[in-house]
Amino acid sequence: MKRILFAASECVPFIKTGGLADVCGALPKEFSKEEWDVRVVIPNYSCIPEKYRSQFQYVTHFYMCAGNYIQNKYVGILKYELDGVTYYFIDNQEYFTCDTPYGDIRYDIEKFVFFDKAVLSMLKQIDFRPDLIHCHDWETGLIPVYLKNEFQADSFYWGMKSIITIHNLKFQGVWDVKTMKGLTGFSADLFAPDKLEFHKDANMLKGGLVYADYITTVSDSYAQEIQTDYYGEGLDGLLAARHFDMQGIVNGIDYKTYDPETDPKIYTNYNASDFRKKKVNN
Repeated sequence: MKRILFAASECVPFIKTGGLADVCGALPKEFSKEEWDVRVVIPNYSCIPEKYRSQFQYVTHFYMCAGNYIQNKYVGILKYELDGVTYYFIDNQEYFTCDTPYGDIRYDIEKFVFFDKAVLSMLKQIDFRPDLIHCHDWETGLIPVYLKNEFQADSFYWGMKSIITIHNLKFQGVWDVKTMKGLTGFSADLFAPDKLEFHKDANMLKGGLVYADYITTVSDSYAQEIQTDYYGEGLDGLLAARHFDMQGIVNGIDYKTYDPETDPKIYTNYNASDFRKKKVNN
């Protein structure tokens, strides 16, 4: 059985600000349970509805350090099962007590540096060894960086692969190198132009694009567009260099959520046998 971990900043039905959450909520359910063990990890935001949070189960906790600015931080691991998929939630009140998942960019960068390292650290604690970690956007961009560098010293992580999906290239998680060193604990050589350095700053998404084993985007056309200067948001050169390792995959939909026969948001429900009569009412 193959094992996949989806790592993301949001996921329906728990928390959503955009299409990223839809993908991370719908796609894991579509894998065959006989052939794939697919799990998801997101932050345990305090703004997740209480009807879900009240059912989260405590798994374990530990303390973790990253750079000098992230020292001895509590990492709680909670889990919840829904539609045959196991969801993990990284718990830390300092970082994830919030009204919305995103806010001040400097604070967001710190909490997602924490989250990215916590995701990898969690795996050994829960004894789950995925063949593939599927990362999404800049918020999880440092997972491939940590995996290929710091965590390679531990044989538990040997052979793990990573994919990063670009949902919106405009947002990249950019901050000054000094601060990023203090947050991540990365050595100076990782902030070189062919790694995380970006116009003399540090770029979390760029790190993911450099170190991930494969890159996907939300469509074939978007994959082509972001290799151009006009749409590339400053990363077109890197993306063009990795075009053999990149593919566009069009987002699908959740057939259960958007079933026109049962969808409560449709005025008149319909199915394949009566859509000619009923669909017109909408």
